[in-house]
Amino acid sequence: MINTSHSLLLIAVMSAITAAIRFMPFVIFRSDEKLPKSVKYLGSVLPGAVMGMLAVYCFKSVSVFTPPHAAPELIAASVVAGTYLWRRNTLISIGAGTVLYMVLVQTVFS
Repeated sequence: MINTSHSLLLIAVMSAITAAIRFMPFVIFRSDEKLPKSVKYLGSVLPGAVMGMLAVYCFKSVSVFTPPHAAPELIAASVVAGTYLWRRNTLISIGAGTVLYMVLVQTVFS
């Protein structure tokens, strides 16, 4: 069995590594330097690619042949798309879709 100090040490190490990875681009690419073309390209294409991969991952195990026939997923995805088109805010649209999906699967389609 793992004791508390071991668990806290693991959390501290993982937190430090995560913080270092997130701060590294700001250290490597200072604001006064010009970014390489490859970094600019990745910055322009990766957000869309990541969202596409997340959509594929979310829908990979959904079956239209068994009840509820993908209804909660399609309703929530429609709300995400509609909210994003309306507000142009990724966090609001994903949050609204997630809350709606959870309400649908916990109450309506349970």
